[in-house]
Amino acid sequence: MSENKFYNIITYGCQMNEHDSERLAGMLEEMGYQQTEELGSADIILLNTCIIRENAELKVFGKLGELKRYKRENPDLIIGIGGCMMQQDEPVDEVYKKYRHVDLIFGTHNIHHLPNLIKKIEETRDRVVEVWDEEEGLIPDLPSQRESEHSAWISIIQGCDNFCTYCIVPYVRGRERSRSVKSIVEEAVRLAEDGVKEITLLGQNVNSYGNDLEKEITFPKLLEELNKVEELKRIRFMTSHPRDLSDDLLAKIKNLDKVANHIHLPVQSGSNKVLKEMNRGYTREYYIDRVKKIQQEIPGAAVSTDFIVGFPGESEEDFEKTIELVKELKFDMAYTFIYSPRSGTPAARRDDQIAEAVKKGRLNRLMELQNKISYDQNQKLIGSIQKILVTGPSNNDPEVFEGRTSTNKICFIDKREDLVGEVVKVKIEDAKSWTLEGTVIE
Repeated sequence: MSENKFYNIITYGCQMNEHDSERLAGMLEEMGYQQTEELGSADIILLNTCIIRENAELKVFGKLGELKRYKRENPDLIIGIGGCMMQQDEPVDEVYKKYRHVDLIFGTHNIHHLPNLIKKIEETRDRVVEVWDEEEGLIPDLPSQRESEHSAWISIIQGCDNFCTYCIVPYVRGRERSRSVKSIVEEAVRLAEDGVKEITLLGQNVNSYGNDLEKEITFPKLLEELNKVEELKRIRFMTSHPRDLSDDLLAKIKNLDKVANHIHLPVQSGSNKVLKEMNRGYTREYYIDRVKKIQQEIPGAAVSTDFIVGFPGESEEDFEKTIELVKELKFDMAYTFIYSPRSGTPAARRDDQIAEAVKKGRLNRLMELQNKISYDQNQKLIGSIQKILVTGPSNNDPEVFEGRTSTNKICFIDKREDLVGEVVKVKIEDAKSWTLEGTVIE
């Protein structure tokens, strides 16, 4: 057992990585380490990495360079790096050869081995590299040190079977493996007993949950079981693959009182040609039908999406199809990204890559359009009554509290300590592109 020792975890990437970091923190806490925000005070510094986009990879190497001085100041400091980036041979080789101050390299499939890997370094002071090429079933349940007192992640399915041509996820997180309903519900009950009011179910494609299980179970049925957990007030999920968005799921969102009225449905492009070359498995017309079905079946529901701009071979006509799609569907929010070649994916090998200047120009046009639409959508909420789950002080202003609507919009209210963790009715007084402001109705 380590005493009076401290750790710091630096996280890059998606909600999956954030959840993994909470589990890494949970294991370190069980070993007796305590969290610190000061890198200079840490005895262990871990980087949990992302490889989805080149920019994240560059940030990681930059941070590794910065950490070298802490190692000089404290030779006993353990610096480790894990996550998706470490499931690729080239980054592992680069870290091992160029960053000699890094003591530990591990991957996504063996994060549960972290305590043993650290103990080995503590005992031998040798560098340790342990990256499993393949998963060995599901990662077991692990202790978790949550960032939020009232909200928590629950991983329901690991890996991905879709193999989009631009995406590295199936190669670094493996094929789909669903957890049992029993283990998921038990985790939700434990979290609720610990004061959690809102859970977010995570998976690269939550809609395919249960396809690999022997007992017949679907994602909508899982939501039905979780809705029975009395102490929970709200259930969210992400991400949904459009191809697998069923009418049954829409019915559950509509009829289950705890399931949030928000669906994150990445489209990536409005062009059928690009969608086919991305191997997305649906057409523009199919996607439009799904979104309109959501709007029809669940009035007031919010739909957010993802776009990749500048996929290899994307013509100006293809991009205009994306612009037209945004204008037609009026998403509440969109996450927009410039295409970034990922080594090992089919798209990265294409010889019709788009020039960076062109990609940036298209991205700016798309963002400008979506920002206006998001603003207009939020303006419609002024004067309405929204149910807000209050989470506590705003990161930008501790004198203002914030929470989220069922549709996943951030809402600011006056400071009220007694409301943290509660779902309250708020009258919306003002709205911007990304946030709302309101007054609690007594």
